[in-house]
Amino acid sequence: MVAVGLGVLALAIATVYSAVEIVNAYEKRALTVFGEYRKLLEPGINFVPPFVSKTYTFDMRTQTFDVPKQEAITRDNSPVTADAVVYIRVMDAKRAFLEVDNYQRAVSNLAQTTLRAVLGDMELDETLSEREKINRRIATELDEPTDRWGIRVESVEVRSVKPSAAVQTAMEDQSSAERRRRAMILEAQGERRSAVETAEGDKQANIIRAQGEKQSQILEAQGDAISTVLRAKSAESMGERAMIDRGFDALTSIGTSPSTTYVLPQELTSLLGRYGRGLTGSDVQESAGLESLDFDAETRELLGLDEIDEIAAAVEEIEGVEAVGDLPGRDDGETAADADVELNIDEAYETR
Repeated sequence: MVAVGLGVLALAIATVYSAVEIVNAYEKRALTVFGEYRKLLEPGINFVPPFVSKTYTFDMRTQTFDVPKQEAITRDNSPVTADAVVYIRVMDAKRAFLEVDNYQRAVSNLAQTTLRAVLGDMELDETLSEREKINRRIATELDEPTDRWGIRVESVEVRSVKPSAAVQTAMEDQSSAERRRRAMILEAQGERRSAVETAEGDKQANIIRAQGEKQSQILEAQGDAISTVLRAKSAESMGERAMIDRGFDALTSIGTSPSTTYVLPQELTSLLGRYGRGLTGSDVQESAGLESLDFDAETRELLGLDEIDEIAAAVEEIEGVEAVGDLPGRDDGETAADADVELNIDEAYETR
């Protein structure tokens, strides 16, 4: 009796354990009774026929699995090796149970073949630079078959694409040659720009030097002309003074003569008329006097006397030297010749 009781108790426990299915919140389970599909068990406690039921678990969360490294030949006949990661989710557990055997392995194999096909349709440069394009093409190729299995491919990420060792060496050589070419171009452009700048600087220096020499020659020529004219004026002034001295000598001789009739040259009468008021106190009117020793307008324009200050200022700006000073001019008042004349007249007056 005790053995029978223990057997009945064990059978009851096994029946309860077989009849109760506890499904997690992130799962769904496909139920079969005698091998026939019945339904999907939702999360929570579910009661199923004991001993004749069987359940298959499906994880409804996003699942990640690696695509093993795949070797492919690109369109330009370059061997490459690539691997990827695929993110999937079970959207319909019933179709994932009835339509495909082991959906994870099926998606992995499909992703491998699709990756090789996509790499084979692209050139080497595209496989190395356009990762996003590869990802989109693989995801698009996987969408149609996986939809029939109740699986949705959320994304595909290619982790690495590596060409063969020989191709990598050739690419490194090409990159080095390209960098050297760019360096040589930049160096040549720098040298050309330096040469242009140097030529421009020499040109400007030559222009400034020529302008300075030109101004110097102009000033030198004008200085020579002015010196020549001044010497001529000085000689003329000395001749006039000699005539005045002769006139005073004549006046002295006349003063010592017993004659009462005097015949005087016009120049002496002019002198007497100019200085007569001071010498005799008479009412003899002043004549117009001696002509001025200043240059006439034509001579000043020929010598450029009115432009000396402007030329000197220009030379000072170009060569950085001090401005040439104004030539000393005569005062507006009495000249040295006039002073000598007055002195000789005084001497003649005293002698007379």
